[in-house]
Amino acid sequence: MVSFLDVDEDLLFPDSDGQPMADNTEQYEWIVKIKENLEILFVDNPHVFIAGDLLWYPLKSTLVGPVAPDVMVAFGRPKGRRGSYRQWREENIAPQVVFEILSPNNTKAEMTRKLEFYDRYGVEEYYLYDPDKLRFQGWQRQTENLTKIISINNWISPRLGIRFVLDSSGLEIYRPDGKKFLTSVEFSEQFEQQKQQAEKERERAEAEKQRAEAEKQRAEAERKKAEKQKRRADKLAQKLRELGVDLEEE
Repeated sequence: MVSFLDVDEDLLFPDSDGQPMADNTEQYEWIVKIKENLEILFVDNPHVFIAGDLLWYPLKSTLVGPVAPDVMVAFGRPKGRRGSYRQWREENIAPQVVFEILSPNNTKAEMTRKLEFYDRYGVEEYYLYDPDKLRFQGWQRQTENLTKIISINNWISPRLGIRFVLDSSGLEIYRPDGKKFLTSVEFSEQFEQQKQQAEKERERAEAEKQRAEAEKQRAEAERKKAEKQKRRADKLAQKLRELGVDLEEE
């Protein structure tokens, strides 16, 4: 008889649940936007692990099914590749922050189960955004349980330091330095603008260098001209002295 301990762990806890990452383009774009901007925000901290649509196994038990948050952040865990987040391999550190982006295929029962899962297994902050209905919600752990955040607009995440702003046009997220979370297209446009600005600055500096060089050459030409005129004057004075003309008396 094969015991639980003899079975390959990868067979018991697979890295895929066979479900797609996103149900539509908008959901996918939001997942990527949040995940990648958080990666940039914590790029210099090697002990912040960020993932999108990664299965999280909270317990080493087949009786507890995994959940794949759209985005999750685990402080105290090193960056690096993972096929899934098996908490017993992560010093039993649960992701502290999770994000979910609603799609039309998400049911109320499904999202209720996810909230219960995050509540039960130690999530500190849970954020849920519905881009179709422009509805943003958040929960924060108070003592033992996740409690809904009442005043969510302009809310600043205690863990991430980012600020959420919701208006009639939708959700915007701002970094601690006030810069807005950008899409990959916006990053590309910003990079191109910075590249063009840098090229203009380079051209301006080159023009200044050329003007300075031209001024230097002009000054050198003026100096040589003045020296030439002085030599001619000295020669003329010498000739006059040879002819007996006393220049000082004149």
